[in-house]
Amino acid sequence: MHVLFISEAWAQAAGGAAQEGPSIISLFLPLILLVAMYFLMIHPQVKRAKEHKKMTEALQKGDEVVTTGGTLGRITKLNDNYATLEVAPNVEIVVQRSAVQTLLPKGTIKSIE
Repeated sequence: MHVLFISEAWAQAAGGAAQEGPSIISLFLPLILLVAMYFLMIHPQVKRAKEHKKMTEALQKGDEVVTTGGTLGRITKLNDNYATLEVAPNVEIVVQRSAVQTLLPKGTIKSIE
């Protein structure tokens, strides 16, 4: 039964009028979709990553920050890869610099003092 339908389809294509080539829209549609996906998804993500890297490189001792885990603290020590945060009086934790998510305005954290 299925062979019959396939044969009919081939017969219709062979006996029909001359086929037109692909239209310009169908040729450029994948390219248009790729460009749209770049500007809607990839470009904003790359821009955000550059801004985050710039922010983590500009960190200084005394800055108040939030980590990706949601921990608030004041930076007490910095080196190339790690930051030491004071999260409570006499309580310090060490986190990777890349784990710092947000730089807060000075004076935001008052409970540490």
